[in-house]
Amino acid sequence: MLQQFFVMSAFSASIFMLVALGFTLIFGIMRVVNFAHGEFVMLGAYGVYVAQRLLGVNYVLALCLAAAATGILGIICERIIFRRFKGNELGGMIVAIALAITLKGAVTAIFGVEGPPLDRPISGVISMAGAVFPKDKLFATGMALALILAVYFVLNRSRLGLAMRAVAQDDEIARLQGITPRLTYPAAFGIGCLLAGFAGGVVAPIYSIEPYMGESAITKAFVVVVLGGLGSIPGTIAAAILLGMVDAGVSLLVDSTAATLASFALVVAFLVVKPNGLFGHPS
Repeated sequence: MLQQFFVMSAFSASIFMLVALGFTLIFGIMRVVNFAHGEFVMLGAYGVYVAQRLLGVNYVLALCLAAAATGILGIICERIIFRRFKGNELGGMIVAIALAITLKGAVTAIFGVEGPPLDRPISGVISMAGAVFPKDKLFATGMALALILAVYFVLNRSRLGLAMRAVAQDDEIARLQGITPRLTYPAAFGIGCLLAGFAGGVVAPIYSIEPYMGESAITKAFVVVVLGGLGSIPGTIAAAILLGMVDAGVSLLVDSTAATLASFALVVAFLVVKPNGLFGHPS
């Protein structure tokens, strides 16, 4: 039972982290609450299906193509829609909700309400130390953690990442240092949407895909981001691990619905004590 708990915790935490990291990256740099982020998760899942069925490529290549396409779409949305709402949180939320509705409607019109069937390219389990490790979830966890480490490297070791961090702290001072925020914003938005698309792609073969799957994703991401502290990447990672453990534990003992309720109850209880989240700064 304990081993199974750790397996489920690792899977849940890695997916939560992947989705929430993109969400908080966009908010931290642009101060835009992208409520369409869940729809980019959904697009990543559908992108895998389209790449496999239309292009005939294998799952891993389809996953990479779907994530890349989602990231490019994010850059386009930032340039056309979100740029003018930078710093305008209310306006950004309204336009993000409108975009979410539009994307859901478009996907529903093309693929239908039920969603297309998707083959599971990785099947079977590995039994070890009394725990059962589904191979597809192990693959998803490993790929998610590898991508999170890659993002950590970009943010902390590359010029682009240092520019993003400088803009997030103060874009006016960043301009004085020779950094161009208007070039940094689409990069941040594109990376955030790429992470969302990748998350959708890795869970697509495990769960059924449908146009409204993004609603669950954005709910979990928002819980993680609020618990961790808005705009805090270390807080997002810590909150994702905590929520992953809660989700796995309650799912094992009760069911997934109770796990969702427990997640919200934990956030409410924690924010009563620490309103700014784990790593949030006082306003």
